[in-house]
Amino acid sequence: MKRNLLSSLGAAALCLISVSGYSQTGTLSISTDSKTTISKHIYGQFAEHLGHGIYGGFWVDKTLPVKKQDRIRLDVVEALKKIKIPNLRWPGGCFADEYHWRDGIGPTALRPRMVNTNWGGTTEDNSFGTHEFLELCSLLKCEPYVAGNVGSGTVEEMSKWIEYLNSNSTSTVVKERIKNGHPAPYNVTIWGVGNESWGCGGNMTPEYYADLFKRYAAFAKDYPGAKLKKIASGPNSDDYNWTEVCMKNIPNWLMSGLSLHYYTIPTGNWGKKGSATEFSEKEYFNTMVNCLKMEELVTKHSAIMDKYDPGKKVALVVDEWGVWTDVEPGTNPGFLFQQNSLRDALIAGTTLNIFNNHSDRVRMAALAQTVNVLQSLILTDKEKIVLTPTYHIFDMYKVHQDAKYLPIKLDAPNYEVDGKKIQAVNASASQDSTGKVHISLVNLDMHNAITITTELKDVKWSTVKGQVLTSANITDINTFANPNKLHLVSFTGAKKDGDKLVVTLPAKSVVTLELQPL
Repeated sequence: MKRNLLSSLGAAALCLISVSGYSQTGTLSISTDSKTTISKHIYGQFAEHLGHGIYGGFWVDKTLPVKKQDRIRLDVVEALKKIKIPNLRWPGGCFADEYHWRDGIGPTALRPRMVNTNWGGTTEDNSFGTHEFLELCSLLKCEPYVAGNVGSGTVEEMSKWIEYLNSNSTSTVVKERIKNGHPAPYNVTIWGVGNESWGCGGNMTPEYYADLFKRYAAFAKDYPGAKLKKIASGPNSDDYNWTEVCMKNIPNWLMSGLSLHYYTIPTGNWGKKGSATEFSEKEYFNTMVNCLKMEELVTKHSAIMDKYDPGKKVALVVDEWGVWTDVEPGTNPGFLFQQNSLRDALIAGTTLNIFNNHSDRVRMAALAQTVNVLQSLILTDKEKIVLTPTYHIFDMYKVHQDAKYLPIKLDAPNYEVDGKKIQAVNASASQDSTGKVHISLVNLDMHNAITITTELKDVKWSTVKGQVLTSANITDINTFANPNKLHLVSFTGAKKDGDKLVVTLPAKSVVTLELQPL
């Protein structure tokens, strides 16, 4: 890859160059009239037994010369703790519906091996099981989100797993947990009842799944200190009938959430998705069109949910999202390893803005996936580690976790390619417990800086500071040889103009601003 002549100055220099050129304009209005909280669980992550996500990502060989606790890789843990990931979903994904939890407990040497039929036909040795996952969550200081096996498992199997983890009785299964080294209950409260039951989880109809959910959920018992949040396997993308049937047939009191899965496919073609690192402006534009479809999906699924649940007791849980490209050349196609460019950062910022703006219904989500798979936060290669551009977006956006949602009205210019148009800027805003207002803005335009003048109703503020992520090229990536090509830098393109905020967004950038209250 051509060496970036601005690398010694970083993105800050690029930012100054971008904002000094031609700039289009738009307006933003932000209100404090809201009683909605942006749940921290929107910023969740996903770790599946897939490729090098678990093995080689979180769980490494004992001989690898990195800091470890048992075989848990601690530099990965520390990086994720920095961005305050609130939950981690496991063991899948498609793998969840062929996973039998008893295979992953007890002495490691005695655990049975299995074939991972979904992802590459590799041998799964079950050395990373329930106790290892929950130790990882403890180190990360995040909540575990366990996906139960409905596709090939039984009601009893899932019920006993819950008892094993959460009961403080003297039952045989609890004694087994104690024997395996954990006397106290784990109190795991977030449970997925199957995964993609319309597809790899069983190829079910929504009517059949809704009945099956009620059966499994009836035997998924609460224990003292562990009232369950049961997440139903919801629709694939725009399957609105699935949502309709589940919301109609499953009582609101029985489920806490309905999942939604949607991936941004650059080409829109699952057979040939497109490269993660080599794409034209037209391909970039089409990718962003597909990314923005999340707004339509969330809006339409939420409207169906509102019919049956006007009190919004059931969350829309977008627990698989992200960009899915062709794998990197020379890698196992079943491992779904892809690089992560500035384009992916813009997708992450845009999607999180959509979730923030729908936080009355979207109260949980999970990026697919955390390490070495799909739109990863982190890439590893033996002892080496890279934080991707997407990681830096989650670092920038962590200020919105559990903050008060602030409604916005945005009028921005269009970004046009080959006669097609999308709005160039998207945004979201929140106010934290100290009164600080945070505004995140994404400029999708590859060429033009855009100046946004913001009116903040009922917000009294004194100073503004911010961070920006951008780069010279939309295809720029972080590599093991150059791990810091894209990183966050201080942003100086915002100023106070009377009672208004004026910010000039560089082309192809993500900016988060912090307004200090008076």
